Amino acid sequence: MDKVRVTIDGITVEVPSHYTVLEAAKEAGIDIPTLCYLKEINQIGACRICVVEIEGVRNLQTSCTYPVFDGMKVYTNTAKIREARKLNLELILSNHDRSCLTCIRNTNCELQSLSKKLGVNEIRFEGENIKYSIDNASPAIVRDPNKCVLCRRCVAVCSEVQNVFAIGMVNRGFKTMVAPSFGRSLKDSPCISCGQCIEVCPVGAIYEKDHTKRVYEALADEKKYVVAQTAPAVRVALGEEFGMPIGSIVTGKMVAALKRMGFDAVFDTDFAADLTIMEEGSELLERLKNGGKLPMITSCSPGWIAFCEKYYPEFIDNLSTCKSPHMMMGALVKSYYAEKEGLNPEDIYVVSIMPCTAKKLEIERPEMQHNGIKDVDAVLTTRELARMIKEMGIDFVNLPDEEYDEPLGMSTGAGVIFGATGGVMEAALRTVADIVEGRELDKVDFEEVRGLEGVREATIKIDGMDIKVAIANGTGNAKKLLDKIKAGEVEYHFIEVMGCPGGCIMGGGQPIHNPNEMGKVKELRAKAIYEADKSLPIRKSHKNPAIQKLYEEFLGSPLSEKSHHLLHTHYSKKELYPLVR
Repeated sequence: MDKVRVTIDGITVEVPSHYTVLEAAKEAGIDIPTLCYLKEINQIGACRICVVEIEGVRNLQTSCTYPVFDGMKVYTNTAKIREARKLNLELILSNHDRSCLTCIRNTNCELQSLSKKLGVNEIRFEGENIKYSIDNASPAIVRDPNKCVLCRRCVAVCSEVQNVFAIGMVNRGFKTMVAPSFGRSLKDSPCISCGQCIEVCPVGAIYEKDHTKRVYEALADEKKYVVAQTAPAVRVALGEEFGMPIGSIVTGKMVAALKRMGFDAVFDTDFAADLTIMEEGSELLERLKNGGKLPMITSCSPGWIAFCEKYYPEFIDNLSTCKSPHMMMGALVKSYYAEKEGLNPEDIYVVSIMPCTAKKLEIERPEMQHNGIKDVDAVLTTRELARMIKEMGIDFVNLPDEEYDEPLGMSTGAGVIFGATGGVMEAALRTVADIVEGRELDKVDFEEVRGLEGVREATIKIDGMDIKVAIANGTGNAKKLLDKIKAGEVEYHFIEVMGCPGGCIMGGGQPIHNPNEMGKVKELRAKAIYEADKSLPIRKSHKNPAIQKLYEEFLGSPLSEKSHHLLHTHYSKKELYPLVR
């Protein structure tokens, strides 16, 4: 790799010749402020906050776009630069809705942080400040153009990473905005509600649909029996909202907080993940034995399901018919648990605590209800749960650990690894291998399917059979995989797809950090998921005694008539731009 010598603020570093000034400055330990920049995704110099002086080059240049050259001398902190950055920021602020105290991103806003860092104490300019209506028609995501700073990070992630193309730049001048095509709502666009746009938005221009009000109302209703269930990825991220180190495992504190909030029962979605493996693993074996549609593709990620229905409807029959784990849990709570506890299903209110914004879309699907009763009534993201805990004055960090309630609280390590990309695949292999071999194997860890790469593949030998598997995370990577299958370039038996890059640990409802530092966040959360797995005495779904009891008492067997009625569903083709009536 060719290298060049660059001097930045008197510090000389040797860096690859393809680096930008911004990347070189980072190597030198020099911080250059940015706003629109997303490494390898959005390097467009639109905000001009990262401007620098380069010796011999006329005018200030944006460091995120300007390539280095040998002998380059750069200055990042002169009076001219400081004034230019401040001026550019003030111009952005001049046309921004500055209702910071009531903004969803108050105290966690890059625009606020920059204003403080660059010493903006007054706004010398006033833009047109056109008042736009807020787009809240989507069941999952709200778009507020009044807060948008036109950084285009959301557009880049939606198109370049997720390949969804739900939003883009429209209009000109002061009327320029980020929006779906044809003046439509997100609800009537190709949006899959993955929420990756939320994770990269520097301000409060896009955020999840709030369910906290409906949960507060349910908790205050004496007639309601309110149940919470928590997804595996939440336990390794919730602590971040309370200043705890990234990757802290806070399962016990989370359960304790939910009980103090007033939930009548707190269950573990990991239990339903074990149940998913029982059903999905059995479905895979049935397809393998009876010539069913292959490859079978997991159906746990609602963002991925929405992407498949809109962009790849020819693969709908390849999808597992299993509901996602939290929908299975909702169905069980309002049937099995209601029967055991003598409760009327209509009086039970199920709240899912999820890392995912697409779950809000999922619970509104007409397929996800029985006899007019929804399986799940509300979805709180990790961020929403944190807000409620703070509003209730609960000292989260100092809470003693508490246990989930029975009988739907016992889970295995196979359930918890659903939170990381490759986890569903590994959990399935742990069970399928034992069933096919007809004995309990010593092998528990299938490290062949672990990792954070966008697409991974492996061949697993089980009882003399070569099972070809693939794992994709992020719908853009899923597209690459499906296109290869369509072209006949590859063949698989089983595929796991997660809609978000990195899997659920990086879901659209997780705590927001600087997006240029999310690689490290991803690694720490994934590491915590596997640490949680190793700490549990049972690590295979079919070995969960509570799951075994559920089948004995209620379901009968995997893929039984009752299982199909409660735990399975169907999917159908959706239009990218549905007719608006």
